[in-house]
Amino acid sequence: MQIRLSSERIRALLDIDPLQLPPYTSQILNLANQNAQGTRPRVVGQMSELIREFSGRTVKEWENWYLARYSERLEVARERIRSMVAKLREAIDLIDDRMIDAWLRDLVIVKTFVGLRFQEAILAEIAQKIGLNYTLAEPEEESKGIDGYIGATPVSIKPMSYELKGYLREDLTGSIVRYEKIGNDLRIDFNEKDFKIP
Repeated sequence: MQIRLSSERIRALLDIDPLQLPPYTSQILNLANQNAQGTRPRVVGQMSELIREFSGRTVKEWENWYLARYSERLEVARERIRSMVAKLREAIDLIDDRMIDAWLRDLVIVKTFVGLRFQEAILAEIAQKIGLNYTLAEPEEESKGIDGYIGATPVSIKPMSYELKGYLREDLTGSIVRYEKIGNDLRIDFNEKDFKIP
């Protein structure tokens, strides 16, 4: 048997009243808190450790226990979030149709293109670093796991988390380039010795 507990049901089972906020305010507060890092452990404490120290059973007892020890931390968190809400309010006032159009184009057109064509950027960057040309693979080559060529070497581009299948490694006589997304950047790992430099 499998059951599912919603956050609302958990609150009800623990006899905690639901939080009632006007529409959209919760999303704004979440965004402000995320940007301000208002509830990080260094600000409000490491909750998983603090809850182990707490010996009570109700949310009211937990609130009293926490506030008796760390009420100033909530004040710091509140100030961080309040300050960020003010910055968001200023930013919202800057948004006009031109900005929406520019953002929408970047999301739908540019980021889609970049997301689907980043393999070419990886090939181009490696080729430039080692002084060779690159070409993209043809569809029949792609079906063999080849994404492109640097010089004459076939290249397969895979995420760091990808576990290579034995048959792919045997079929690919070239180089495997691995990448990892870090924020908005890509970390690329490759072996320079795989490429014959004239």
